[in-house]
Amino acid sequence: MKLTKITSRDEDFAKWYTDVCMAANLVSYSNIKGSMIICPNGYAIWEEIQKIMDAEFKKLGHQNVQMPLFIPESLLNVEKEHVEGFAPEVAWVTHGGDEKLEERLCVRPTSEVLFCDYYKNVIKSYRDLPKLYNQWCTIVRWEKTTRPFLRSREILWQEGHTMHETEDEAINETLQMLHVYEDFQRNYLALPVIVGLKTEKEKFAGAIKTYTIEAMMYDGVALQNGTSHYFGNHFAKAFNISFLDRDNKLQTPYQTSWGTTTRMIGAIIMTHGDDHGLVLPPKIAPTKVIIIPIGNDEKIQKTVNEIAKQLDVSFEIDNSNKSPGFKFSESEVKGIPIRLEVGQRDLENNEITLVRRDTLEKIKIKVNEVKNEVEKYLEIIQKDMYNKALARRNSMLYTANDYEEFKNIAQNKPGFIKINWCGNEECETKIKDETGLKSRCILLDEESDGNCIICHKKGLHKIYFGKQY
Repeated sequence: MKLTKITSRDEDFAKWYTDVCMAANLVSYSNIKGSMIICPNGYAIWEEIQKIMDAEFKKLGHQNVQMPLFIPESLLNVEKEHVEGFAPEVAWVTHGGDEKLEERLCVRPTSEVLFCDYYKNVIKSYRDLPKLYNQWCTIVRWEKTTRPFLRSREILWQEGHTMHETEDEAINETLQMLHVYEDFQRNYLALPVIVGLKTEKEKFAGAIKTYTIEAMMYDGVALQNGTSHYFGNHFAKAFNISFLDRDNKLQTPYQTSWGTTTRMIGAIIMTHGDDHGLVLPPKIAPTKVIIIPIGNDEKIQKTVNEIAKQLDVSFEIDNSNKSPGFKFSESEVKGIPIRLEVGQRDLENNEITLVRRDTLEKIKIKVNEVKNEVEKYLEIIQKDMYNKALARRNSMLYTANDYEEFKNIAQNKPGFIKINWCGNEECETKIKDETGLKSRCILLDEESDGNCIICHKKGLHKIYFGKQY
């Protein structure tokens, strides 16, 4: 058995990324073009993500539901702006068995219209509100270029859809879920994300406002890692959804949607991984500790069993007949946060070796202190991974005071560039067309302090631009 050779990250980042996905057995290619097989190691990470996020959603009052996979064409066309935004990526079902369908069925690219079609039948009174729903499902978007976890024709994700009595409630929901995503990605995935508002040009089709979570990868390229949308009530109006308010008057409810995907796994890989393979933040790692006995001596096995009884976190014992060196490399490729090496020489001093995956540092610890030491280092690793990613991200954040400076940075340095912007789409498009950089997000906590670098009119926003996956 041989481990897959991993290309150096600094030599060819794209090849490195694919190599890590394969070597860590996260995904496999299928015979269905554009669709990936998520292997057990990859799906286990998704299960951890799902478990943590689902608990948070439910804590806030959301319930899980399941909507149909197919959308009749007439239903999809009810909200024109929405369907136009998705038309190029829609997959259609035209036949059922040998019979041509009377009406084409869209394989859902997202579920706003399905939820609206349901809501119009179940929302009659203010007492029926709010409706706080979420679904974990697969969607289909016919992407031309696909990459594991980042872009696939079949996307595993969650999508929340809510309806509210008032505009303020819906706006608060939109922002609340944005910050749920932000906290999860910072505190569990160790990603120092930037949170902001999408421009009118880049917002979700049919939304009034789209808020975004932007993560920067090791190579300085952006990955949109979650969005939260405020729809107002024009979807509700299009679908004739109404309710009797507290004064017995007919009103239209206000709507939100929000979603994240397995793209977050890609973000973990591209932010934390190294030339040895995957590096998993402890809080999201399915297996937090791997115990590797060096030899099959009776004392070694007894110590391994003692250690296993101490641990209160998920662990594995590698009792395979592979060589110790192979086992070490395999645990590093998989990104398991802590490796415990149990060998005869260390046991003479009643010690074992703890190896941190994030730094590969080796630390001698006493056998009777394993539990406390493991818990201590899991916390340290989680914190250190975030701080390391934050420092790298901050080293690739730039500010341009004029367009020449912007173009110079864009041409020579990877990362995000912050500018003053007037809010005009023409200026945004000019930057994209001439530099290849797209707007990432309008900053929520920083106001413009100068003129737009393109048209020189008064700046309305501070905004980041950058390349994206």
